[in-house]
Amino acid sequence: MTGSLAFIIEDDPQNNQIFTITLKNNFSVEAFTDGDSARVRLQESIPDLIVLDLNLPGTSGRELLRDIHVDPRLTKTRIILATADDRQAEVVRDQADVVLLKPISPGLLRDLAERLNAPKRRTSG
Repeated sequence: MTGSLAFIIEDDPQNNQIFTITLKNNFSVEAFTDGDSARVRLQESIPDLIVLDLNLPGTSGRELLRDIHVDPRLTKTRIILATADDRQAEVVRDQADVVLLKPISPGLLRDLAERLNAPKRRTSG
């Protein structure tokens, strides 16, 4: 585990668990199953990485994405969108660092998360 923080925002319990297990060796992971609790936590914390499902109960993934982009504290937060809807993915493709269509390979998720986080770890004064 490193000092990097990842949020998993995914309502499907199985995917949430898989994503959490996949990232927990390289990130401190906080997992959420609805958009409302994730929205509250985003007001309190600054994750380095967010794995975000677009279809969530409560606050939608698209609403969270909008919140993230207007919050100046989160400008360096990297976003991986996870969705099963290829049309929805195309609409928001430019609002995320990576868009992955479900089912998502744990190995691919881990590799992409590490790559997205790597430049932040290498930079120093």
